Amino acid sequence: MVTENRSSSEGLPKLVVCVGAVVLQGHRALFVRQARGHPLEGQWSIPWGFVDPDESPDSAALRETLEEGGVEANIEGLLGIQQLHQEGWVAIVFLCQHLSGVPKPDGGIETDRAAYFSVQEMESFDEPFESWCEWLVRRILGGEYRIIPPEPLNPYRPLAAYL
Repeated sequence: MVTENRSSSEGLPKLVVCVGAVVLQGHRALFVRQARGHPLEGQWSIPWGFVDPDESPDSAALRETLEEGGVEANIEGLLGIQQLHQEGWVAIVFLCQHLSGVPKPDGGIETDRAAYFSVQEMESFDEPFESWCEWLVRRILGGEYRIIPPEPLNPYRPLAAYL
């Protein structure tokens, strides 16, 4: 938890960057159920987490997908940026495609279940989905989105750019 939202060296705001991944396999999206002790305990969400100091947001999204959901994915593009409830926190959200693996949780560290859901399966499921993740996935599975694809001619290659 962040207790101080100012950089001690410059007095400038500190930004906490989270990432999320909407991973598609056909007409289904990957969800993970948050484990006991997590602030979203018992709720299904997309794989998400913090960007570590030594990684890029796109690498962090793929890492979180593998760690929390047990699948490897490929980034199709940037879906957008969401301001989070905690001041100074933002989430960068990517659209991904399933590459390999079978959904599996991380053993209860952060997630205790993982599965792909269609809209119809979400509607008939009797466990709660985190509201923003459910809203986002419903939009994507309903075709109500645009992505910004990676820009391969970016002069900063191999660093990713979505422009």
